[in-house]
Amino acid sequence: MHLVRKDRQHLFKESLARLRKGLGRRVVLTVGSVILATLTIAFISGCGGNSELPTASSTASTATSVPATSPTSAPATRAAATGASVTATPALAGSLNGAGATFPEPLYVEWIGEFQSIHPGVTINYQGIGSGGGIAQFSKLTVDFGASDAPMKDEEIAKAEQASGAKVLHIPTVMGAVVLVYNLPNVEELKLDPDTIAGIFLGEITKWNDARLAALNPGVALPDKTIQVVHRSDSSGTTNIFTGYLTQVSKEWADKVGKGKEVDWPVGLGGQGNDGVAAVVQQQASSIGYVELSYALESGLKMATLKNKAGNFVTPGLQSTSAAAEGVTFPADLRFSLSNSAGPQAYPIVGATWILAYDKMKDPAKAEILKAWLNWALTEGSPLAEELKYAPLSEELRKLALEKVAAISAF
Repeated sequence: MHLVRKDRQHLFKESLARLRKGLGRRVVLTVGSVILATLTIAFISGCGGNSELPTASSTASTATSVPATSPTSAPATRAAATGASVTATPALAGSLNGAGATFPEPLYVEWIGEFQSIHPGVTINYQGIGSGGGIAQFSKLTVDFGASDAPMKDEEIAKAEQASGAKVLHIPTVMGAVVLVYNLPNVEELKLDPDTIAGIFLGEITKWNDARLAALNPGVALPDKTIQVVHRSDSSGTTNIFTGYLTQVSKEWADKVGKGKEVDWPVGLGGQGNDGVAAVVQQQASSIGYVELSYALESGLKMATLKNKAGNFVTPGLQSTSAAAEGVTFPADLRFSLSNSAGPQAYPIVGATWILAYDKMKDPAKAEILKAWLNWALTEGSPLAEELKYAPLSEELRKLALEKVAAISAF
């Protein structure tokens, strides 16, 4: 029987709980049956170091299966529930394997499940191992598509294209906010600006009642406690987005640390994946860390309000995330950055996430499935993004993304 939304949310929360216990999760979505298998995924370190472009998050995983159904159970599907039409199309059959960012993983789980309920002959496997790992596997041709919160660098693209004999496509899927979560009992609201964020993560602001924090938070009883910084320990697009922002707003950070999927952190504890960071912040009193918005909401952690480039304090959310893309001119290859936008209501730490694909694939069936899934995800699947607190692409950017999807074919 097809899982309704409530069941999927319950399953996702269970999988998050398993991740927080250190097990990791591999998403294997199949149609018509439940397959339970345990898989240990070795951590694949992505192309670390400083990057010229935004990057991606990573998480490893144990096998989780989400049963979906054939189109005969359409009344239980999201398409029927929302009134969207499901048009009869030639039967798709085959499988795809993908790997990469954990930033969009909750959404990709949903997109895959819904798509498979419409196309019962299709199986799509997605491993949330982080953007660095996703780029590495995509470049080595061990997966059919990659996923990254950081566009590939020029040298990475050159190697991938040489190995594949095809052109690399960057296909943006959604935008998301990277939020600062904290664990301070009795402190329900916390305001931070670029200088204090950089100061905390550089290890220069070490106490919560530091005068610079107190000045931003008048009337808030900040405790005389040591700040415990939490950051990613793996090659991560979320880290690339966060450190890219810090590089833009702090010359000291740019000179001492820089940006990348992996950096030499001046201070702090490491957690693997967005879930790992959220778990450490939950468990460690007086801590602060950065995660993608949907993980913060699932974890129930408190989020700081940040001062943006226009001088306004902005709460993370769909509207403030979407505002970061307003007025942006997108390059032809769709590799772009959204952090530190000038919009008055824009949340300052925002990134896009990309599916990485080749314009030519050896297997025509795989090319057809990948095109069909991405076309569906970027159109009929778009409402799912908002439900999971990702900002859907603007109409302009979605049109550009669909043009990239249309370029996928077989040799």
